[in-house]
Amino acid sequence: MGSTIRVITLLILAGAAFIGYSSVFVVDEREKALVVQFGQIQRTISEPGLYFKLPVIEELVYVEDRLLFVESRDKTVQVIDGRRYLVDAITMLRIIDPQKFRETVQASLPRARDRIETRLDAALRQTYGKRSFEAALSKDRQQMMDEIRDQVKNEARDLGIEIVDVRIRRTDLTDEVLKDTYERMSAERFAEAAQLRAIGDAQRRRIRAEAEREAVELVSKARRESEIIRGEGDAERNKIFADAFQRDPEFFAFYRSMQAYPNSLKGNDTTLVLTPDSEFFRYLKDPEGTGAAADR
Repeated sequence: MGSTIRVITLLILAGAAFIGYSSVFVVDEREKALVVQFGQIQRTISEPGLYFKLPVIEELVYVEDRLLFVESRDKTVQVIDGRRYLVDAITMLRIIDPQKFRETVQASLPRARDRIETRLDAALRQTYGKRSFEAALSKDRQQMMDEIRDQVKNEARDLGIEIVDVRIRRTDLTDEVLKDTYERMSAERFAEAAQLRAIGDAQRRRIRAEAEREAVELVSKARRESEIIRGEGDAERNKIFADAFQRDPEFFAFYRSMQAYPNSLKGNDTTLVLTPDSEFFRYLKDPEGTGAAADR
């Protein structure tokens, strides 16, 4: 009898512990909780703390209360000129209505992500389709991200989600467009290089013509000045010779004869045909040049 009572007592204590454990739950600051009874939401708990619920009958559904990031990769978009590009986007969101979030997507983040991704695709195509690729990379980039965010907001709001922001992380060319763009840029660079070479060649010819003209002018000027200097030198030399001749005509004649001998006998095969009484040798026959030796 006593053992039966102990068993019953233990069962009662175990049941009480199970009921107490099942009745208590904790909500931390990173999440919210939905108390659900027979599929119906009874209440929403938004503040962190210790709470109670009916055991077994009521269930708990926890919902993220943090800022969430959804990364979307390789979204194909087409700009206004028909070229296609790949876009990577990041969507920042927060669940603001846990009850609506459970009613629409069963509190499932993957389901909500799929719904938002579908709307994001449409928003990206619509926004990029109104602009050129250059605008998407520069002046209109911030405005485009705001437009995409506003378009996705409406879809997300119906899910109990707030879209905080949408950021375009990358916009790249597809392989086909990349090839076409490379070929176009290469052709433009070749054309630019040909134009620069033509300009450089024209400048080269102009500079060379100017240099040649300047060289001709310098050479002509130098020749003119050299002729003037040479003429002045010849005049001075003739003046000196004339003065010397006037001072001593006989010495001048002797000096000129001495210069004529080596100038006439240059080389190894020089031949002179002269008469024996030629004036050319008079200073060799007679140091005084009087011609007396020739008479003897």
